[in-house]
Amino acid sequence: MANDLPNLYLVDTHALIFQMFHAIPPMNAPDGRATNAVFGVTRDLFYLYEQVKPTYLLCTFDREEPTFRDELEPSYKKNRPPTPPDLIGQVPLIQRLLVAMNLPVLSWPGFEADDVIATVATAAHERGIDVTICTSDKDCRQLIRDDVRMYNLRKKTVMDRAALAEDWGITPEQVIDYQTLVGDSTDNIKGVPGIGAKTATKLLQQFGSIAELRKRLDELKPSKQKENLVAAFADGTIERSRELVKLRTDVPMPLDWENWHLKPWNTQELLALCEELDFRTYARKAREAMTAQGKMKNNALMEAIGVTPRAADGQLGLFDAEEDNPFDIGLPEDTWKGNYTTITTLDQWQAFFAELQLQPRIAFDLETTSLDYLTCQVVGIAFSWQSETATYVPTLAPEGEQCLAFSDIFAQLKALFENPVIRKTNHNIKFDQLVLAANDIFLRGVDGDSMIAHYLIDSTARTHNLDDLTLQALHHKNIPIESLIGKGKKQKSMAEVPIAQVSQYAAEDADAAWRLTLLYEKKLIENQAVSVYQEMELPLISVLARMEATGICVDTAYLAKLSDSMQLRLEQLEEEIQTKANRTFNVSSLKQLREVLYDDLKLPVLKRTGLTNEASTDQDTLEKLAAHGHELPRLLIEHRQISKLKGTYVDALPKLVNPRSGRVHTSFNQTVAATGRLSSSDPNLQNIPTRTDLGREIRQAFIPQAGWVLLAADYSQIELRLLAHFSQDKNLLAAYQNGVDVHTQVASEIFGVPLLEVTSDMRRVAKTVNFGIIYGMSAYGLAERLHITRKEASKFIDSYFARYPAVNQYQDNIIARAKQDGFVSSILGRRRRFERTAFRGKPNYHSRNQAEREAINMEIQASAADLIKKAMLQIQDKLSQLQLQANMLLSVHDELVFEVHPTQQHQLATMLREEMCQAIQLTVPLEVDVQVGPNWLDTSEISS
Repeated sequence: MANDLPNLYLVDTHALIFQMFHAIPPMNAPDGRATNAVFGVTRDLFYLYEQVKPTYLLCTFDREEPTFRDELEPSYKKNRPPTPPDLIGQVPLIQRLLVAMNLPVLSWPGFEADDVIATVATAAHERGIDVTICTSDKDCRQLIRDDVRMYNLRKKTVMDRAALAEDWGITPEQVIDYQTLVGDSTDNIKGVPGIGAKTATKLLQQFGSIAELRKRLDELKPSKQKENLVAAFADGTIERSRELVKLRTDVPMPLDWENWHLKPWNTQELLALCEELDFRTYARKAREAMTAQGKMKNNALMEAIGVTPRAADGQLGLFDAEEDNPFDIGLPEDTWKGNYTTITTLDQWQAFFAELQLQPRIAFDLETTSLDYLTCQVVGIAFSWQSETATYVPTLAPEGEQCLAFSDIFAQLKALFENPVIRKTNHNIKFDQLVLAANDIFLRGVDGDSMIAHYLIDSTARTHNLDDLTLQALHHKNIPIESLIGKGKKQKSMAEVPIAQVSQYAAEDADAAWRLTLLYEKKLIENQAVSVYQEMELPLISVLARMEATGICVDTAYLAKLSDSMQLRLEQLEEEIQTKANRTFNVSSLKQLREVLYDDLKLPVLKRTGLTNEASTDQDTLEKLAAHGHELPRLLIEHRQISKLKGTYVDALPKLVNPRSGRVHTSFNQTVAATGRLSSSDPNLQNIPTRTDLGREIRQAFIPQAGWVLLAADYSQIELRLLAHFSQDKNLLAAYQNGVDVHTQVASEIFGVPLLEVTSDMRRVAKTVNFGIIYGMSAYGLAERLHITRKEASKFIDSYFARYPAVNQYQDNIIARAKQDGFVSSILGRRRRFERTAFRGKPNYHSRNQAEREAINMEIQASAADLIKKAMLQIQDKLSQLQLQANMLLSVHDELVFEVHPTQQHQLATMLREEMCQAIQLTVPLEVDVQVGPNWLDTSEISS
């Protein structure tokens, strides 16, 4: 691009929105609204505005009304799936963003956004303006010129003449003819049967254009392809397709180049939107822009009154650093104060400890040599019990620096931390508890955790990190750990950092944890969440720490054999796949796979990617192709499943066995799932698949310690029982009170057959409907899950609600309460916040948006989380009281896994049934299935 030319960036906004929605994982604003597409668009527009700084930055939109193409072809774009409900709600937010960024938005009745782009790009080209079209839509390739190119914002790649020639083997002038021949199943543009991408390129390279091809059809050898071309010319298919493909460059819209110049942001509106959506980086940029604009206004004001903002000699002006600037409304001032001290001698420690042990409550923070709590060493401990003060006690230091030996103060530390009268808090205190336990110090008196407190206040926040919360709530930027230990290959141990630096860092963290704990605990009172915090989440920390420290045994020899058999099957599958494809190719290459499926085998294109509009090869698409009887997709699905299981679990688990304990130690997270459910990580032991035989085989690798057995206790249909409890639907209540299988009963009712005539397939459908109802699944979602039509899915849902009307009323009431109160609560008072404006006027169970689905799901999922957590607390107490030879090892959704000595398995089973069924009283009976065996797979029901 010539530097002296004015430049125009044209954004295909609708395409960008869809691209971001599918490319970025789900995100939510603090009120629960989906924001992943908004975030992606914001990021890219900020990039263009700040980094590219074009002369013109214009955004185009499609209109929700027919265009001239719909008149030409009534079936035009009728194959496109409906816009996901989670995306629909984000479009108004993006429109607000464009207004706030002061960006012109272009559209015109009767035309698509691509036509608007074509018209503006052509006019700009004629005015000598360099043009970049921000889109991955292949239709715009026909607009490429020497000074007109396409730009993929996500990939940061350019499509110009050279790139087009490399990709399609044609020139921009041939794009319309190329698309006419190939057609587009997504838009219902027919094209010529039997002519794919390679053939179209070959014909255009030979003849130059469709017009020339028509004149010289006789040069083609007799073939089905030639017959199709002759027919397509004769019946007008090519002419109609070409009209649909060709972008219009004559949209009768005003071209206001003067007012289209890039303008400053409407910073107040932009800041308000970014803060509302919790886009902190962009909120900061908006504040900085406000400050800059304020200074500009300030300078203009001073010039108007005859005052120079800053003299040439550098003297301060009217509103410089030593004076208040009325226009400076940037970040809040950092007023952090910290009086931090360091203890390096035993005499200092004895005096400090005498004061420390008199405190009713303290915050503490451990510094360690690594994050492996089983093997790390304690570098030092920081203590705080009053805002703005903290003391650091180093126990390891670089050579030559004086510090205390951990062994010298061990006895006093043990007495302090094991004293339940002295209450303790920190940010993510579980890690410190695990480190202490590895050093034979067993923490008691856990009384606070600012991370968990913040999570209970806002479970959908993007972060509960100490540094982020300190900046957000206390307006202070903590010392980053990278400034002490570095990162990457040059990262060093905290023990190598000078004590003075570690002291400031650790003391600041302890001080921040203390301040945040006090701040968030006040907010918990306002949110009526104190009981969930004090009676459930805080006591659970110790239970989870015990489970994590215990770990679980895995049979590495069995996994090695399973890996070998999987590798053999993968090699067999690759051979079968390539035989079916009649060519050798890399099965893992999506590009080559796409060629095999759609160019070679001519399988129907059921879906296109949101990024490049290429034919999809994702799991859902392969399953649909396999369901239509295609063998190759079925083999590919099996290959992918085995590859994933092998890499994620079979080959990975042996490497995760801790050399000190001989076990695998997962981490249980209390602050990840918005519903309160526990999650598992490093490794994730909650996602081991159980629907396939191979997935179940992996469970066989999990074993108890030698001489013991593994025992699993699982709530039966807990979510459906909670639905019956909350909805009080008489038919659901009766089913559970009479011991009837609910899935069979629902199948009987929605299929209209007697109970005894319900087949396994009918029950499977009913099970999907049952759980889909809990999740607020729409007819579209149910149809996708069952591979049926939306009409059939709607019929199932209608039949369900006709039989269980109180369930529909219950869900409508949930949405109404969420809209009124701004939150939904669990059975024990756990809350999730929702933005009231995220809900529509009247609920419609056939089409729920994301906020409605999450509100419906919240009460049941969060109550299930309450139930399992309360049961875990009671069970751990009972294990200690009864002194059973048993360890609680895993929590997997509604299932708890234990290892137990065989002589006590019946006693444990009886206790588990009692405690789990009595954890929370419902209006329907709770049932717990208890299985026991030598591993997690080979188990059988155990009687009480």
